[in-house]
Amino acid sequence: MFAREGFGATVRTIAEAAGVSPGLVIHHFGSKEALRAECDDHVLALTRQANAAKLASDPNGSVLGALMGRMDVLEEDGPRIVYLIRSVQAGGQMARDLLDHLAVDVEKTVRDGVASGAIRPSLDEAARARYLVSYSMGTLLVDITMHPPDDWSDVGAILRAYVDRVVVPATEMAVHGIMTDPTLLDAVVSYQEDRR
Repeated sequence: MFAREGFGATVRTIAEAAGVSPGLVIHHFGSKEALRAECDDHVLALTRQANAAKLASDPNGSVLGALMGRMDVLEEDGPRIVYLIRSVQAGGQMARDLLDHLAVDVEKTVRDGVASGAIRPSLDEAARARYLVSYSMGTLLVDITMHPPDDWSDVGAILRAYVDRVVVPATEMAVHGIMTDPTLLDAVVSYQEDRR
C-alpha cells in the first residue's frame, strides 16, 4: 500500500488490504511510523538479496548474464523499486536512512563485483556507491515525473516502462562511459588533492 499510495496511506487502508483490523496493525507495530520502519527493513533485505543474486546468478559471475536473467522478471521487482521511489519522494530522516543503507549495500555488491573481475575498481568505492544510489534513484524520480503512471497499483508495469526507456543508454554508460580520454578525471583528482 505504501508503494501504491505513498506514505500518506492510512492505517485503515493498510489494514483493509491485509484483511485485518486497524487496531491489530497498531497493536502489532505500535504506530504507522514503526510499520514503515519495518517495511524499510524488509525492502532493504529484499534489495540486498536481489543485488547478491544479480552477481551470483550467472555461473561465470558475469554481470551481463545476471542482468539479462533479471530482465524477464522485472515485474517481480516492481513493488520493491516503487517502494524505494515513494520513500525518496517522501523525504525526511527515514528516506535518508534508507538511502544510506542502500549505499552501504551497493558498496558491498560493487566490491564483490570488483573482486570477481566483473566491475572495474574505483578510486573511491564508497563515493562511487553513494553516486550510483543517487544516480539510479534520481533517474527513476525524473522518469516518473516525466512519465507519471496512470495506475500506481501496477508497479510491475511502472518498472517495465522505465526499463524499456532507459536500458540501452544506461547499459551503454555502464559498459563504455562517455569520454575516451582520461585527462578530465586526472584534472579533477589533482584539483581535489590540492584542496586537501
